[in-house]
Amino acid sequence: MASNEKNNSDGLTDTFFSVAELARALATTPRTIRFYEDKGLLAPCRAGVMRVYTKRDRARMVLILRGKRLGFSLQEIKEYLDLYELDPTQADQLRLLKRRVGERLEMLEKQRQAIDEMMVELKDIEEQSLSALHSALQGSGPV
Repeated sequence: MASNEKNNSDGLTDTFFSVAELARALATTPRTIRFYEDKGLLAPCRAGVMRVYTKRDRARMVLILRGKRLGFSLQEIKEYLDLYELDPTQADQLRLLKRRVGERLEMLEKQRQAIDEMMVELKDIEEQSLSALHSALQGSGPV
């Protein structure tokens, strides 16, 4: 990562990151960062042909990665990030986040309930199978 307030050999200061530095700092790949750039979630500056990411870009990338990890779509993440630009108070952004988190929690709760029901049914099938196997083996004589 860039050094404290000194220029790196590539001319960047600690407030800027190359794609490789940003990827390393966030434990991801340069390809992932470029993907989010292609999708319009990041807009790094350029220093010649090199992409230059700011602390703001790093913060956006942290939010993007967190949003993906929590199951939000790229469109939902983009909508959330775009609101930040439009509303300096962040009230709209926070309202949207609260609504989307509530929706996601509701969906996950339904999925958990469906999984619990499937597990009960599968355990019942497993018990029936074991019982039938036990009966079949007893009826065929010594094993």
